Amino acid sequence: MKPAPVLAGNNAGVAAALDALRAGAAIGMPTETVYGLAADGTDARAVAGIYAIKRRPQFNPLIAHVADVEMAGHEGVLDERATALADRFWPGPLTLVVPAASSGHCCELARAGLKTIALRAPDHPLAQALISGLGRPLAAPS
Repeated sequence: MKPAPVLAGNNAGVAAALDALRAGAAIGMPTETVYGLAADGTDARAVAGIYAIKRRPQFNPLIAHVADVEMAGHEGVLDERATALADRFWPGPLTLVVPAASSGHCCELARAGLKTIALRAPDHPLAQALISGLGRPLAAPS
């Protein structure tokens, strides 16, 4: 997999990063706690690229980074407690592990074949711009 170029966090950089994501590339993405690799969580080939780049075992699931509670609800089954936690702490450095929703679009590889999904809504403007611009969750390691 060819590495993506380093892009600025301005509008042109976001547009270029979104183009790279749509093409199946992994990109570097900031959250409020770390910079990490991210790829379109619905694209199994792109997600496989993260595992390969990181030399991460494919039984170790990734986190689906979502824009908000609404997007999370499409990917996971949020009960009353999960919704209350998300409402209180998102966006922010909280990852919720919940049952995967049958309506979810994240690929099985991102979940490492598990029946659960790890969801997080990062509180970083660039991460939010990328997730919202793509309109799909971004899979990234913890």
